[in-house]
Amino acid sequence: MLKSMTGFGRCELYEDGKKITVEMKSVNHRYCEISLRMPKKLNYFETGIRTLIKKYASRGKIDVFISYEDEAEGAGSVKYNREIAAEYVKYMRQMAVEFGLSSEIPVSSLARMQDVLTNEEPALEEEKLWKLVERAVNGACETFVAARLAEGEQLRQDLFEKLDGMLSWISFIEERSPQILADYRSKLLAKISEVLGDAKVDETVLATELVIYADKVCVDEETVRLRAHIQSMKDTLTAAENIGRKLDFIAQEMNREANTILSKANDLEISNVAISLKTEIEKIREQIQNIE
Repeated sequence: MLKSMTGFGRCELYEDGKKITVEMKSVNHRYCEISLRMPKKLNYFETGIRTLIKKYASRGKIDVFISYEDEAEGAGSVKYNREIAAEYVKYMRQMAVEFGLSSEIPVSSLARMQDVLTNEEPALEEEKLWKLVERAVNGACETFVAARLAEGEQLRQDLFEKLDGMLSWISFIEERSPQILADYRSKLLAKISEVLGDAKVDETVLATELVIYADKVCVDEETVRLRAHIQSMKDTLTAAENIGRKLDFIAQEMNREANTILSKANDLEISNVAISLKTEIEKIREQIQNIE
């Protein structure tokens, strides 16, 4: 199914006193660019998180926000490093003798010395935590993809409506084109009559002039190719995923044909329709930029 590149997903899990919240949102981007914001404690899992997300999205600028709370945090134990404290006391007394200073060392001062007292946090169970993170990321990605699919369906319907509108304009051009030649023939005969009066017109010369003119203004090939491109786009819109780049290429080819029709048009009505075609193709290209 068609996916938009815009989406939002969220998942929150709580287990064994640990809470993981994952939020993700995305906007259009040519490639898949993932930006992660999470606590340092979870940095070890960054590669795994990126790998998971890429299973759900192939394009888009995706911002991921992960928060982590652990009720056990702050419940670590304080460790007293006697050997380090003894070293501090030894050298402090030595300095007191050398410089004639008081050798009294308040315990509060000693406790503030680096590494004398350290706070040891409980060991982090990486495998268990990863499973929780993995479930949360998968949950957020699933809601994220659901949002992308819902918007993608709206895009598909809008594009089909625009393509059907273009087909009606192409039909007008195809119906109008033969009339252009008839109008030109009438104008040419009127001009000849104005110049030559009642003199007989050489039908061979007239036919040659009409053939040359018809070749200049004929857009049959362009309308046939434009119809083919429209059908190709419709088929692609109902095909598999990751079709954004292909759709963009088809839109470029459609625009090329519309440009040629406009350049060949020697008729105000066809020119106006060709301009409308180009405008609608540009709208289609803008919408395609939202498709994964």
